[in-house]
Parts: sequence; structure tokens; C-alpha cells
Amino acid sequence: MWPDASHIDPQMDSRAITFENPTGARGAGGTAHGGRKGAPSRTIHPGERVTLADIEGPGTIRHMWMTFPRRRPERMRALSLDVFYGSLDEPSISVPCMDFFGLPHGRTAPYASMLTSAQEGRGFNAYFPLPFQERVRIELTNHSDVPSEFYYQVDYTLGACEPSYLHVSFRRENPTVIKRDYVISEGLRGPGRFLGCVVGVRTIDEAMWYGEGEVKIFRDGDDELPTICGTGLEDYVGSAWGLGVHHAPFAGAPIEARREGAAMPDFVGFYRWHVPDPVMFERDLRVTIQQIGAAAFLEGQEEAWEKYKVTNPVAGRGWIDVERPGVLAWGICERVDDYCSADFVYCRQPQAVPRLDIGSALADIERRDYE
Repeated sequence: MWPDASHIDPQMDSRAITFENPTGARGAGGTAHGGRKGAPSRTIHPGERVTLADIEGPGTIRHMWMTFPRRRPERMRALSLDVFYGSLDEPSISVPCMDFFGLPHGRTAPYASMLTSAQEGRGFNAYFPLPFQERVRIELTNHSDVPSEFYYQVDYTLGACEPSYLHVSFRRENPTVIKRDYVISEGLRGPGRFLGCVVGVRTIDEAMWYGEGEVKIFRDGDDELPTICGTGLEDYVGSAWGLGVHHAPFAGAPIEARREGAAMPDFVGFYRWHVPDPVMFERDLRVTIQQIGAAAFLEGQEEAWEKYKVTNPVAGRGWIDVERPGVLAWGICERVDDYCSADFVYCRQPQAVPRLDIGSALADIERRDYE
């Protein structure tokens, strides 16, 4: 993913853009107030759209850093990022800033991965390379009802680069549809590479476990069945037997909001990066995840079990007699929850993605009374 750290290339022109040097020009950093930290940030007003970078290529963005004040989830998620390549009028990246940095639901947490980090939960970093040929333009919009003090830095190099463009789009189904798998990624034309995803779940079904659904990756003409099929949500994240808060280089779950004593969290957020296990496609790609969970009923809950069976069809082997004292039934079942995602896909050609639906992104994520 990165060149050898010992590699020296004098032809690689290293630049950076901040409010202190908004054009990234050579020898033009820190001109405000005599170079004594005169313009490190800007207030972004409600509804304001700001161009963070407009760079002529070829080149590669190597690192992006941002920070903004910690606020309620619906205000944290209201800052969005749009990236345009070449002469395209529609963005190839359109996503809430927080989701771009691996944190869904407008909630923050300290974590570090190979490609993203939230250092101390407030310094947001992304290390995805963003190559561009002719031009790249990065815009930020404040969709909230309050101003936000905003700091950022875009580190990039100018010089020849591989024709590969990062695409990121946001999706949400609130709620999902019973027995219809949630789509994480689809619609981009290859050749390309599925780099990974950031997924958020707001649990709606009150059964004991939400994460039995398999992640399925359909590529290059796969129809009913995929080429790659996982074994469960927490397994896709690299964990097992449930999913708690953790972070690792290529997968983790840094976000969890759970009432004390509750069996299931209200909000979960996880990431998965396919770096050492690349997912390549030549023509087309579709990535989905099932909404399947587990439920158990105890003796004396016969009426509740009968009602649950009507609304939640069984999956897998169905209801199982576990032959344990006091346990009436256990099984994995279809369920309905609230899913959102950001998919990260490289393609040889720049393509438009759906513009962020900010109303969808901000619905039902308000801070809980226990947070």
C-alpha cells in the first residue's frame, strides 16, 4: 500500500495544504501574521461549503487530518466530505467526515487502524492514498445548525502515479427489510479493488444477538451465490463469539453505546480493511451483509416465543432444542435493524457516487441519556 519508508525520490514533490497555505504552493506556508500561527483554523458556519483543496495533477494525497469540537452526535456527523476528480461535476467521495475516518453514528472513540485513526478520540486521520491525474477538489460542508471551528491538513505529493481513484459512498437502511440483505457496496465499474468498509448498526430487534449475518462478496458476474462468503458479522471483523470494543490494524469495533446491564448495545460501529487479503474485481462488485441474529426463550416465555416466530422467520438450522434446564428454545432468526455504511473502492476510472443524503445520515442517532 505504501512505498518502502527508506525509498528516496527527489522527483516526488512533497506539499501540504492547510488554512495556513490553502494552495499548497512552494514557500507559501504560514504567511498570515508574520508566520506566527496566524491562520490555523476557520469557523465553518451553518450551511457553509468550503473548498479545502483544489490541486492540479498528477499527484497523490497521502494523508488527511481533521479536528472539530466534540458535540452531540447529530452535529458531529453533520460535517461532510465531497471529493471530485478531473472534470467530473459529481463527487466520487460523498460521506460524513466521521464515517470517512472510521466512526459511524456521529460518535467518537480513541482507536487506531492501519488506514484510519482517531487519536485520543479527537484527531481524525486517514492514510488511504488518493491518486489523481488531472485534478482533485476536496470540499467540506457544515450541515448542522451551529458553527464549527475546523482545522485540517492535506499532505500530498506531485508526480506520476498509478491511475487508480478512491471512491467512498454512504448508504443507510433505517430500518432494513426482513430477509433482504443490506447492500454495503455496488454499482461501480471495474477494474477495481474493494478496500473495505465502515459499518454502523443501530439495534432495533430486542433479541439477544444481532450479528449472525454473513458478509457476501459478489464479483464479476456472480449471481445468486457469491465467490466470497463469510461466517458471521463478528467473524468478518476478525473477532469471535460476540463483538466487543476493540481495534486492530485491519479490523475492529471502536464504537459501542450500551446502557448499563443491557444485553445488547444500542449502537455498534466497526471497520474492515482488505489490505493483505485484497478483493479485486474486473467488471463489477457487490458486497452485502445479512440481518440475522440469535434468540433464546426460557420456560414460561411460550407466548413471547410464538409471537417472535411470526415476525422473525428462522434461518440456518432453525429452532434448536438445547436440552438445558429452563431453556425453551434457541435459534438463529431473520431480524430488522438500522444499518449504515461507507464503502471504500478503488477503480481505474473516476466515477460518480450518490450524493450524501444528510437527512438519512442524521436521523435517529441522538445521544442517549446514559452517554
